[in-house]
Amino acid sequence: MKKPTYPIGFLSVFAQSFGRILTTWLILIVENILIALIPLFIGLSIDGLLEGSVVSIVWLGSILALLGSVAVARRIYDTRVYGGLRVRLGMDVHGRVSQLDHSAMTARLDMSRELIDFLELELPDLMTAVIQVGVSLVVLSAFDLYLGVSCLLVIAAMVGFYGLFHRRFYSLNGTLNTQQEYQVRALKTGIRGVLFKHLKALRQTEIALSDTEAFVYGGIFVLQIGFILFNLYWGTTITGATAGQIFAIIAYSWDYVEAALAIPIAMQSWSRLSEIISRLNR
Repeated sequence: MKKPTYPIGFLSVFAQSFGRILTTWLILIVENILIALIPLFIGLSIDGLLEGSVVSIVWLGSILALLGSVAVARRIYDTRVYGGLRVRLGMDVHGRVSQLDHSAMTARLDMSRELIDFLELELPDLMTAVIQVGVSLVVLSAFDLYLGVSCLLVIAAMVGFYGLFHRRFYSLNGTLNTQQEYQVRALKTGIRGVLFKHLKALRQTEIALSDTEAFVYGGIFVLQIGFILFNLYWGTTITGATAGQIFAIIAYSWDYVEAALAIPIAMQSWSRLSEIISRLNR
C-alpha cells in the first residue's frame, strides 16, 4: 500500500466530505438558535400570562416542537456522516503506520477515531456554546450594558486561566498516548510484572491529568460564581424590570455560565488532539 503524503488533520478530513459536514453544521446552527431563544420566550410567556394573553406561550410551544424535530433529524444524519469518515480515516492511518508494530498501530488507529469523535460530539457542543454565549451576550447587553461587560470580562478571564495550563495538558496527553501505544507489547510479554508496571504508569498519568482538570475547573467555577452573583444583583436594580425580564436575565446568565464552561473543555480536547495529530503525522 502506497503511503499517503498529505498531513493528517482536520483540513484533510473536511476535504473528504466537506458538503456533508457543512450540512451537519447548518442543521446544528438552526438547532442552537432555537435553544438560545427558549429563555427569552419563557420570559415573554410569563409576562404575557400575567397580562392574560396566551400568544407568547403558543410561540414557545411551537419553538419547542420545532427544536425537537431538528434535534432528532440532526442526530440521525450525523451518525451516518461521521461513521463514514471514521472508516476513511482509519484506512488512511493504516497506510501510514503499517511499518510500526501492532501495539503502536492499534493505538494510533484508536487515536485517529478521536478526531472524528471531536467533530461529531465535542465540536457541536462547542458550537452550541459559542452560539449561546453570543446570544446571551446580546440579550444581556440589551437589558443593561454592564451585564454585557461582565460577560466579556468573565470569558476573557476563563480563557486566560486555561492558557496557563495548556502546555501541561499537551505534555501529559503525550505521555498517556505513548503509554497506550505500548499496551499490546506489554500484554504480549505474558509477564504480569510488565503489565502491572504499564497499568500503573497509565494510572499515574490519568491521575495527573484529572488533578490538573480539577484545579482548572475549580478556578473557572469561582469566576462563574462571581459572574452569577453580580448579574443577579445588578438585574434587580434595573429600573422598571418586570418579573419576566428578571427571569430572562438570570436564565441567560446561567446559560452563559454553562456555555462558557464548554470552551475550556474544548480547549483541553484541542490540547490532546494537537498531540495526536502530531503523532499520526510522524
